Amino acid sequence: MAAKNKSTRRIKTAKIADVARVAGVSVATVSRALAKPGMVEAATRARVVAAAKRLGYTPNVAARNLRARRSNMALVVVPNIGNAYFGELLRGIDAALTRRGYGLIIANLDLTSTRDNSPDHEERYVDLAAAGQVDGVLLLNGYVPKGPVRTMLDARVPIVAVGERIRGAKFPQVEVDNRAAAREAVEHLVGLGHKRIAYLSGRPRSHLDSARRSGFRDALTTGEGLEWTGDYYFASGVAAAEAMLRGKPRDWPTALFAASDEMAIGFLKTVLAAGVSVPRDMSIIGFDGIDYARFSDPALTTVVVPRRQIGETAGEMLADLMAGSGDVPAHVRLATELRVRGSTGPAPR
Repeated sequence: MAAKNKSTRRIKTAKIADVARVAGVSVATVSRALAKPGMVEAATRARVVAAAKRLGYTPNVAARNLRARRSNMALVVVPNIGNAYFGELLRGIDAALTRRGYGLIIANLDLTSTRDNSPDHEERYVDLAAAGQVDGVLLLNGYVPKGPVRTMLDARVPIVAVGERIRGAKFPQVEVDNRAAAREAVEHLVGLGHKRIAYLSGRPRSHLDSARRSGFRDALTTGEGLEWTGDYYFASGVAAAEAMLRGKPRDWPTALFAASDEMAIGFLKTVLAAGVSVPRDMSIIGFDGIDYARFSDPALTTVVVPRRQIGETAGEMLADLMAGSGDVPAHVRLATELRVRGSTGPAPR
């Protein structure tokens, strides 16, 4: 019988005991040197690392986590992974959790899409948490995911709400003062002499939209306010502009405050294409501070949300909770900034 090709022979996998033998230390020292390097002298750790590289040894993280009943993973629930707003938030979350030794699983649960938020889809992520496949959950979607039998709360893992408050939640939350920020934006328009101002809403019945709508109404001490329904995305901004353009110009507002930059940009591009001058005929303000806002023409005045800082703060809070810390604040509120650009100007005479 012909001898087997050498390339098909099974290669022996190095074990931790092999590394210990080559480095001249105990198995426990190898384990500490690779998992908790600060507990081992530098020279000893260098010998262990050199032996591990020479033998091609890779620690069995899965087995170690199984023994400790930990996954070292966090679930991040996002309402729309394609929305520009969430990019910086996720970068901040990833930076914080990576520093603390955790990986991420991203769940895309889009309320506007039956494909991305079917009952089965949502239930799968609830079951993932309940089965111990993640050590904690970050909710960016404004509600607690649920299945037919249980909710994410029944998984009994640490949870932090990020960016949008969840009514009645008993877990920590990180957000901005949406009502105060919206009020400041609309007061800017009022200060420019605008008396007929429209609000283009986000997703109805969400806490985020409720707070921004309240801020809009707070600022309208005089004049007239119009309220149109949107959903935070470009298409609803375009649809609102098209609906307005079908009406008589004398009924148009002189200014628009949109609950998101995407809607504001969609509205802006549509009215410009129809011959409306911005800001001479109409001023427009968005909310979020996404990168696209700087590159619209004219550049969009917007409420800048510190998205990366929100993400990092929430990630650190969740990591503390997953480590068993009881010293985590119940509510963190970060500051926003109204950044005035070329899309706002004095009301038309």
